[in-house]
Amino acid sequence: MKNTNYSILALAALGQKILKINPETGSAEILINTPGKSPDGIVVDNVHGHIYATNMGVPTGGETLYNNDGSIERIDLDGSNHKIIIPVGGTVTPKQLTLDRKNERIYWCDREGMRVMSAKYDGSDVLTLVERGKGKEDMMDENKHCVGIAVDPDSGYFYWTQKGPAKGGNGRIFRAKIEMPKGETATNRTDIELLYEKLPECIDLELDFVNGYLYWTDRGVDEIGGNTLNRAKLENIGKSKVEIIGSGHKEAIGLAIAPDHNSVFTADLGGHIRQFDVNTGKQKMIYEGGKELLLTGITIMANH
Repeated sequence: MKNTNYSILALAALGQKILKINPETGSAEILINTPGKSPDGIVVDNVHGHIYATNMGVPTGGETLYNNDGSIERIDLDGSNHKIIIPVGGTVTPKQLTLDRKNERIYWCDREGMRVMSAKYDGSDVLTLVERGKGKEDMMDENKHCVGIAVDPDSGYFYWTQKGPAKGGNGRIFRAKIEMPKGETATNRTDIELLYEKLPECIDLELDFVNGYLYWTDRGVDEIGGNTLNRAKLENIGKSKVEIIGSGHKEAIGLAIAPDHNSVFTADLGGHIRQFDVNTGKQKMIYEGGKELLLTGITIMANH
């Protein structure tokens, strides 16, 4: 039996667990029970031995009204030493997150906060990089909701998605410079670029620097191209063609690029993890946990 040098970590939102899954066999074990009410984004820092996970908090009065009770926690790779690094009140509804490994910062999108945010690995020096709205009225406009995040420190850009209404076909992908333009703020910065629009309902983002692609998942409905894994060439990004690599998801959410860059893994709310060959699009079902798990974010952890 082939012995891979990595595992997939997947967040089960309903069970509030982090699953560790063997990509070759599909076998799964509970690595960690998370205290968060609605875990959504996950990323691993293999160098320092930490897992970062977002907690969206508890919804009140409908899907788009949340208490300001989101948080971000850091956990050791063995599941011990839980530490809240972005406390309740520091972010409204943190969704997907990623690491700037070069500058040792975390980046995340705050959905109902309508923000893109960043902090040092220990949770200090919290910055708001983009703010699309303020207050409850703006919060009700799902076009302002920021969800997926990716960062390219070498080129000096970060990318994010604004998903739009559920199954609405108004998803958009933006980017801006990591360095704030002089004299500007998160609410008025002039360097924001709209890369793609009228997407089904774009969620998570990943950058593949080896093959030169920006990948993302789309929820939405099949009829408008939703429930898919997509990509576009980083060269001439914004004008390069959008390709659908794989379809058939049950509400696609998280994605992670395999260490060999030959395949991409996705997770969906139906409890599935799929593997897609980036050259052929061939799909392989890695794990079927059932819709009661509501799988959200996934990431890659090196095996030690």
